[in-house]
Amino acid sequence: MSMPSPINRRLTKKIYVGDVAIGGDAPISVQSMTNTDTCDVAATVAQIERCVEAGADLMRVSTPTMDTVKAFGEIRKLVSVPLVADVHFDHKIALAVAEAGADCLRINPGNIGSDAKVREVVACAKYHNIPIRIGVNAGSLEKDIQRKYTEPTGEAMLESAMRHIDILERLNFDQYKVSVKASNVFLTLDAYRLLSAQIDNPLHLGVTEAGVYRTGAVKSAIALGGLLLDGIGDTIRISLAAEPEEEIKIGFDILKSLNIRSNGVNFIACPSCSRQEFDVIKVMTALESRLEDIREPMDLSVIGCKVNGPGEAKEADIGIVGAAPRSLVYRMGQKSHLIDTDNLVDEIESMVRAHAEDLAKKRENEIIRVK
Repeated sequence: MSMPSPINRRLTKKIYVGDVAIGGDAPISVQSMTNTDTCDVAATVAQIERCVEAGADLMRVSTPTMDTVKAFGEIRKLVSVPLVADVHFDHKIALAVAEAGADCLRINPGNIGSDAKVREVVACAKYHNIPIRIGVNAGSLEKDIQRKYTEPTGEAMLESAMRHIDILERLNFDQYKVSVKASNVFLTLDAYRLLSAQIDNPLHLGVTEAGVYRTGAVKSAIALGGLLLDGIGDTIRISLAAEPEEEIKIGFDILKSLNIRSNGVNFIACPSCSRQEFDVIKVMTALESRLEDIREPMDLSVIGCKVNGPGEAKEADIGIVGAAPRSLVYRMGQKSHLIDTDNLVDEIESMVRAHAEDLAKKRENEIIRVK
């Protein structure tokens, strides 16, 4: 079984996006953003539902026009996950989408316009009891900050963030979270570390425009992993040129690798070598695909030979020590039984699903006892 995470999280103020707590002692939440046409309600709802199935705690939806605000209201009625409305510059859209049921506004107060417009948006957020997410990006810093620093730096991003924060603080609004995203790993690390030393509100972590699936996942894992190891971060979004449900999966994989939060099966598998007594890559590819719907946390170890197999199997909920013609199964650290190596995928899937059902029943019974 996985050891508890040794990471000491930085204590932040707790806010709520819908019924999801962000900051404080709340679990680090994972979110993504739809890439469908918001006005295509059916397609957007379907995409949100796929992300929820993958484990999404929150979803962000872009609302650049009043037509999208109307669609947002319809979407809000059709999904259960909290929705963040992505708004830029137009305070009227911010007001309208708050009325339409947004659980959070992603809007930078310094970019809205006049003080009167800012006060109106903040008053609306207070009235609807919804937070604001300030989002600073290295590629879109204010012109005067660009002139001052000549290029994006951690200090430049911190100054931009504090400018927006100061506006909210002057209006006695403290229900906000902040992001300072860059496409560069080192700049991202620097900006978040500087900001975390200045404020105690929750931080939304991300590497913006990280790239396509593989390179973006690697960059995000390095940057977010470094921050999470420092105890920094309350909610994360992995920005990939890929489907949003893939962002959710990568986000949870990062959290699982740090023993911060579990979501589904944690796969432990050997890289395969000439000692393997079955095709490890083929088996693991099939299992990963078949078991994507499992949400109960568990460790599954599948090792292709007897060298490292027993040691890994003893630490997993279910462990397989490869051999031919039959492989040895461990359950919760103890030898259990032998299974036909030619039928590994079906046998392992059946065991994982049965264990997931047992875990779900146990969790439900614990909830009943607490009530």
